[in-house]
Amino acid sequence: MNDWLIGLDAVLSVGALSMIALGVAIGLVCGALPGLTATMAVALLLPVTFSLDPLPGMMLLVGVYGGTLYAGSIPAILLRAPGTPSAAATVIDGYPMSRQGKAGQALTVSLVASVVGGLVGTVLLALFAPQLASVALVFGPPEYFMVAVLALAVIASISAGKLSSGLLSGMLGVAIGVVGMDPIEGFPRFTFGTTELTAGIPFIAVLIGLFGISEAFTQIAGTEQGGRAEPPPVGRFTLGPRWLRRLGPATGGSSLMGFFIGLLPGTGGDVASYFAYNETRRWSRRSGFGKGEPSGVAAAESANNASTSGALAPTLVLGIPGDSVTAILIGALTVHGLQPGPQLFEGSPDLIYGTMLGLILTYLAILPLGLLGIRLWPMLKATPTALLWPAVIMVSLVGAFALRLSLVDVGIALAAGALGFALTRGGYPLAPMVIGLILGPMAESNLRLSLIISGGSLDWLARPIPIAILLLIAVAVVATKLATRRAAQRPEPAPVGEER
Repeated sequence: MNDWLIGLDAVLSVGALSMIALGVAIGLVCGALPGLTATMAVALLLPVTFSLDPLPGMMLLVGVYGGTLYAGSIPAILLRAPGTPSAAATVIDGYPMSRQGKAGQALTVSLVASVVGGLVGTVLLALFAPQLASVALVFGPPEYFMVAVLALAVIASISAGKLSSGLLSGMLGVAIGVVGMDPIEGFPRFTFGTTELTAGIPFIAVLIGLFGISEAFTQIAGTEQGGRAEPPPVGRFTLGPRWLRRLGPATGGSSLMGFFIGLLPGTGGDVASYFAYNETRRWSRRSGFGKGEPSGVAAAESANNASTSGALAPTLVLGIPGDSVTAILIGALTVHGLQPGPQLFEGSPDLIYGTMLGLILTYLAILPLGLLGIRLWPMLKATPTALLWPAVIMVSLVGAFALRLSLVDVGIALAAGALGFALTRGGYPLAPMVIGLILGPMAESNLRLSLIISGGSLDWLARPIPIAILLLIAVAVVATKLATRRAAQRPEPAPVGEER
């Protein structure tokens, strides 16, 4: 309880509260513009946190994360153009509702479901994370190696139907991660005689390039002339008790599903939302799914927002990113000399518990701001790409330079942007690469330490925790395959006025 009071005192400071408000406002704007994903928004704002204290910096990024995830549903409902990948499932029922003159109803359902999903996920995070951290305190190199293998196995299995692309992307991240000084022997490797690479390829510059510059390149290359359809008008709508009873089961169940799917590294809100949508549709007695069923909107939105907290659990407890955004949060902490893991729960309770409480405040801030914005969202027009994407590239390069005031980092960000663009065009996912970039060095150093401690023996594999993790790997791979297979069943919204 004392840790929670410390976190509450920290998060109620003027600096933390102002960063939450600013982050949510920026997130709402970014999410409402198709193409500006949560990952890109957080990556672009990462350099801003360099001059902030750790907790206000985290609050800014968490606010952007939560605001963008909710706001991605706005263009999905009004324009059939998801603002973020996580909102793609919202299109299935949200867009038909808006075409039927129920845009206000769809936006209100989306807002309430997003807030409920985020709050449920955060409560579950607060319940589980401290307990998991107390267990992780007894972990040694063998256990951390096995946990890294678990995460890499899940990443490989999540690319259902695209196993080779997921593996190649992940292994490319591992290869980039081992550039620099050998963690055990202390000699440089894969630096090609370049002294600037002796300390390794800067993680932050790679993130900015992959998620900022590469997305700008992709959007510029795919820009089409012509505007989007005009968004429909929004009428008044209030969620009364009858609507709460109707949407409650879908929202509550999908929030739980979203949180636990978010625990699996590399899944993200898009897998969670499609999985929850399909399960809700399968168990519901209503037949309107795909034609404008509010429960479909509630299921998709509550799941993708709850997955945010699920992804934060392995990030805070073990230092293993749950998705690409939490990988950026790890980068934000390392800039301040903080390493996510169980020791952080004991050494920096103000940061850990303040972050969890700040996530609650984030969703409480989204509710009134979202209600105020519902009447304004129909003013949304096509994204001004002629100005937006060049500005994104400029901000990305400035952010990369600000990391160490080095032009080398700018070059690395540009190279990472070009690499990310090529991978995206080739159908290779970027999330496994980023997670591999973090987990590769972690797995290598802990494996070598385990072998040094045991004198080259593999007896440590027979210890209880490694055996349990081996079993967990099998369960996680099977569960991930089932989740991605269900999520892959992506129905399209039926044309308005037609039956399916």
